[in-house]
Amino acid sequence: MSKYQKILQVILICNDEIKLMNWISNANRENAVEVEDAARRRLIEVRATKDIDDLNDPVVLDFWKSISALERELSEERGKTIRLSRTRQKINRVGVEKTIADLALQTQPSEGYNLLKARGMLDLSAEAVILRFPERFSEEVLAAARQRLDVKT
Repeated sequence: MSKYQKILQVILICNDEIKLMNWISNANRENAVEVEDAARRRLIEVRATKDIDDLNDPVVLDFWKSISALERELSEERGKTIRLSRTRQKINRVGVEKTIADLALQTQPSEGYNLLKARGMLDLSAEAVILRFPERFSEEVLAAARQRLDVKT
């Protein structure tokens, strides 16, 4: 059992972005990696729910977590607020599933994929979303996602 078990339980149900950002900052300063990761992932979830209309579609929610994670990491890296405007516009034009599929089918990984990989967060990539919901995507898209993530079937 982790020495941070109590705080981790609080983080799991916290919806306050400011508190979560404070936990991230404090955990980083104290090198409490487990707490920092939990608070960061919870913040990503909280922010993702603000961007979608239908919380009942798990694919949509999962992908918005990806977008939220990328925007947060890029903002932190660059010291200013970053929004994935082109991705958001594409979602408005063609929808989440088509956007995700197109990302997986690109010959080269997206900048977002590389950023998530570098931060050990590939579970938030579009390809990971595809593999969690195989019934929603074509075999071609599933194969591309597996290949990019190097997942054996």
